[in-house]
Amino acid sequence: MGKLILRISVSIDGFIESSEEKVDFSKSRSPEGAAWLAGKIGNAGAHLMGRKAFTQLSSFWPTASGPLANHMNEIPKIVFSKKGFDPSQVTSAKGWTDAKVIGNLAQGLADLKKQIDKDLIAHGGVEFTQNLVQTGLVDEFWLATHPVATGRGFGLFQKLEKPLYLKLVETKVFATGAMMNIYRPE
Repeated sequence: MGKLILRISVSIDGFIESSEEKVDFSKSRSPEGAAWLAGKIGNAGAHLMGRKAFTQLSSFWPTASGPLANHMNEIPKIVFSKKGFDPSQVTSAKGWTDAKVIGNLAQGLADLKKQIDKDLIAHGGVEFTQNLVQTGLVDEFWLATHPVATGRGFGLFQKLEKPLYLKLVETKVFATGAMMNIYRPE
């Protein structure tokens, strides 16, 4: 059984998105970081995301280049949406139009973890990732911390009802000042 991995960018003060404006994490992304991440996700079984993230990512990746593009386009996509959703209405890109849609997050994740032997990489926005954390099913958190402070915004863990203790298992620092910290729940 593969792991459920949540990969997300956070500001140095812990926010995944600002409440005032969209945070531009791309300023501290690098080819070195993209290559490292490509090596990590190359054998994933599926990319998981919410409807909003799917809409944004499906407009970018099909025409993108670089070490992550093939992995993002070729690995199957699974979209979680409580509302009815048809991926082909959003994109005509091969590898994105055939995304599977699941309505119930917790049950869908539990089923996927039993069905897919490879790692499941979750990407997403505020609502999807906060809900994902609340399921208690995330096996690893890949937090890309970027050298930007927002002062306010939406925290990945702000909806937790009790502390979630994590163990740091890997850190990779990039020349831009961004760093990837990989944590597992204790």
